Amino acid sequence: MAKKILIIDDEKSIRYTLREILEFEEYEVDEAKDGEEALEKLVVNNYDVALCDVKMPKKDGIEVLTKAMEMGKAPQFIMISAHANIDIAVDATKKGAFDFISKPPDLNRLLLAVRNALDKSSLVQETKVLKKQVAKKYDIIGETEPVLQMKETIEKVAPTEARVLVTGPNGAGKELVARWLHGKSPRSKQQLVEVNCAAIPSELIESELFGHEKGSFTSAIKQRIGKFEQANDGTLFLDEIGDMSLSAQAKVLRALQENRITRVGGDKEIKVNVRVVAATNKDLKAMIKSGEFREDLYHRLSVIVIRVPSLAERKEDIPLLIKKFLKDIAGEYGRPETKITNGALDKMKEPAWTGNIRELRNVVERLTIMSPTEITKDDVERYAFL
Repeated sequence: MAKKILIIDDEKSIRYTLREILEFEEYEVDEAKDGEEALEKLVVNNYDVALCDVKMPKKDGIEVLTKAMEMGKAPQFIMISAHANIDIAVDATKKGAFDFISKPPDLNRLLLAVRNALDKSSLVQETKVLKKQVAKKYDIIGETEPVLQMKETIEKVAPTEARVLVTGPNGAGKELVARWLHGKSPRSKQQLVEVNCAAIPSELIESELFGHEKGSFTSAIKQRIGKFEQANDGTLFLDEIGDMSLSAQAKVLRALQENRITRVGGDKEIKVNVRVVAATNKDLKAMIKSGEFREDLYHRLSVIVIRVPSLAERKEDIPLLIKKFLKDIAGEYGRPETKITNGALDKMKEPAWTGNIRELRNVVERLTIMSPTEITKDDVERYAFL
């Protein structure tokens, strides 16, 4: 499919010349004789690149660029001007222009700029598609009351800077809540950095969180940046916080109080700006009483507490979850989506699902392998609970 380019210039001869050059390269070309016509066309058409003159009647090129950015309809803008100077170029770049070319444009320079702009346009589109795919992968599926209440809380809390403690059994979807909190927050353009506190040996957790300096211990052959620094201006997700050692808890508390960390083996304080979301399947209040968890850290982490319900509490969501998993698995396996009968769906509601959503997903994958065309009630009885 030919790439679409919009030429915006008040000089007919310039538009004609640029059109000839671009159509020879097999691009699809459209024209606008001034800024107002350009904006009208940008509203109703999707262009990959716009070649835009700076000085024009009605609306100049910078106004067109600014308005297109505000509308969210902006292709990659290449600004063209016979009065080029560094100030205009810098201003255009700040407002979102991809490139800036002087008039009369050098043919090779122009075509190179267009190709580079098209490459960036393709990357932008691919990134949008990937983000949508990731968002669907981590969607929270469910229409039961516990799930709707959880979603409502996320919507209220996500735009704030409040720290959140996510509780619930293993496999219930605590990570999804953390991803939603990050994705709907002002920090969403920065990183979400995850740390599984249960998977890291206690003697290494401090190095993992805060980093270390070269030579700070035997295997520290080079400097390491910790998760707090990696998550700067973003979100740090501390999964299974209840498995963190008391010494690490003390350092995390200090980092939250002072917004500063010190690498293991170092003495320099490093400023960090991190929103922390923690998760646990343990009863932290009971751990506080037994001296296994710091009460002051608990209160720092639990400004908002979001409880993720077990699958047993939301069995009416099981058909929705199964249908999502069938679609996801079909995509992963590169084959048509497996059908499932109503009898099979009803049968899948019967177990206790102690492994929650993680267990359900594994069982659905097993059923699609054993019954790739259609899953029946008999298939569930035969294969689901081996």
